Amino acid sequence: MPNPSRRRFLKTVGLSAAAVAAGCAPSAEREAEAAGASAAAKGPGRAAKPNFIIVMADDMGYGDSSVYDGWIETPHMEAMAAGGLKFTDFHSSGAVCSPTRAGLMTGRYQQRAGVPKVINADPKTPEHYVGLQTSEVTFPKVLKRAGYTSAIFGKWHLGYTKNYNPMHHGFDRFRGYVSGNVDYISHYDRMGVYDWWDGLEQVKEEGYVTHLITKHSLAFLEANRDKPFCLYVAHEAVHTPLQAPGDPPGRGPERAKGGDRKRPAKETYRLMMKAMDDGLGEILAKVKSLGLAEKTLVIFFSDNGGTRYGSSAPLRGGKAGVWEGGHRVPAIAWWPGRIKPGTTTDALSISLDLMPTMLDLAGAKAPAGHTFDGVSLAPLILEGKPLGRRQLVWNGQAMRDGTWKLVIAGGKAQLFDLSKDIGEGNDLAGQHPARVKEMVAALDAWKQDMAATATPQPGPPRQ
Repeated sequence: MPNPSRRRFLKTVGLSAAAVAAGCAPSAEREAEAAGASAAAKGPGRAAKPNFIIVMADDMGYGDSSVYDGWIETPHMEAMAAGGLKFTDFHSSGAVCSPTRAGLMTGRYQQRAGVPKVINADPKTPEHYVGLQTSEVTFPKVLKRAGYTSAIFGKWHLGYTKNYNPMHHGFDRFRGYVSGNVDYISHYDRMGVYDWWDGLEQVKEEGYVTHLITKHSLAFLEANRDKPFCLYVAHEAVHTPLQAPGDPPGRGPERAKGGDRKRPAKETYRLMMKAMDDGLGEILAKVKSLGLAEKTLVIFFSDNGGTRYGSSAPLRGGKAGVWEGGHRVPAIAWWPGRIKPGTTTDALSISLDLMPTMLDLAGAKAPAGHTFDGVSLAPLILEGKPLGRRQLVWNGQAMRDGTWKLVIAGGKAQLFDLSKDIGEGNDLAGQHPARVKEMVAALDAWKQDMAATATPQPGPPRQ
C-alpha cells in the first residue's frame, strides 16, 4: 500500500485507489484495462511483439532541428516526422543527463532510483559512486522475459564501476562508454580515463563516436531481424566536447599530435548534428530494407534541453534548468502502417512513458505490484486518443498541471499559462492564488513520496 505522503500526492493528481492497486500511474487505468491479458487482444493498429528502437540525442535543444523550425537542417528527422508523429509538448524527466537515463530505464521518476543528479566522473566526489542499482526493474529485463533481445550502443552514464554496467540491467549487448562524455575521436573521458566498452570489457576501437554507434546499431538490426528486439541508440551528440568527424583528438596520449582545428563552435555543433541525423537516416533505411518497418516503433528524443551552443527557442532557459527549455525536447514517433504520417500532437508526454508504452505494445508485464510514473502512449500514437489530465514534476522545483506550469525560483512560487505564454514570461501567481496553493501542495507531496521510496545508494568506499 502507498505510504501517507504518496496517498496525498495520488489524491491530488486524481488517481483512484483501484489504479494504485493495479500498479498504474495517473491516466493509466484505461490503458491497463485495454492492454488486457495478452498481446493477442490487439486494438486498431496493434502488432504482436513489435520491435522497438529508442534513439536519444544528448543536449539537443527544442529549437535546434528544422523539424521545429530550428537553425539546423536535419533532413532525416524531417522525413521521420513526415512519416510519423511529431510531439510539441514532450519532456525529458530530468534537465541533465543521468537522471533522464534513470527515468527512461525504469519508467519511474529518477528520484525513486536514487539518481536525482548527474553521476560525476571525478572519483573524489561522492556522486561518482552512485549508480542504477541492479534491483531496479528496467525495460530490457521485462522485455527479456517476453522474448526480446536488447542492446544499447553509446552513452550509459548510470554508474562508473563495473557492477553498474548495462549488462547487469538486462541488456544482451553493450558497446559504448559509461561516463557522461568522451572524446569523440580518442574515447577518453574528462578525467583522462579511456572509456570504451564491449559488454563488461574495455576494448580499443577507432572511429568517431557517432559513426560507431550507428555502425553497431546497424549490425544489431541485421543480426536480430528475425526475432523481437529492443535497440537503445544512446548518442553522445551534441554534447561537448565539440568535435566534428575528422577533427583531431582533444584528450588522451594522441592529443598533442593533432593540434587544434579552428572552426566556429556553432559550425562544429551543426556538423555534429548532421552526423547524428545521417545516422538516424541509416537506421531508418536499414529497418525498411530488412522489411521491418511495419513491425518496428522508432522513437527519437533528447535527454534534456539545449546548451549555449544550440537553441531552445522559443522556450525559456536550457539544460540544467526547470524552465521549459530545460526539459521540453524534440520528439518523434515513427511506425509505418501504424502511426498516421505527418501528424502532430500537443499531448503532455514524458520520457517516463516509453517503458510503459513498450510493455503495453509487447504484451509484457512488470512484476506484480510494481508501479510506473509514466503511462502508455499507445492509445495516443496509434489512435490519437487523449491522455487526459496529467501532473508532471521536475526536480521538485517545477510542476506541469495540464497547460499550467508552477516554478519555484528564488524561494518564490511562479505560475504560467503555457497555452498563452510558452516562453514563461508572465507570472500569474498573484491572479490565481488557489491554483498556486493546490500545486505547491501537490509538489510537496511528491517530494515526500520520492524521499520515502528512493532506492538507497552506497557511499564512497572506505579509505
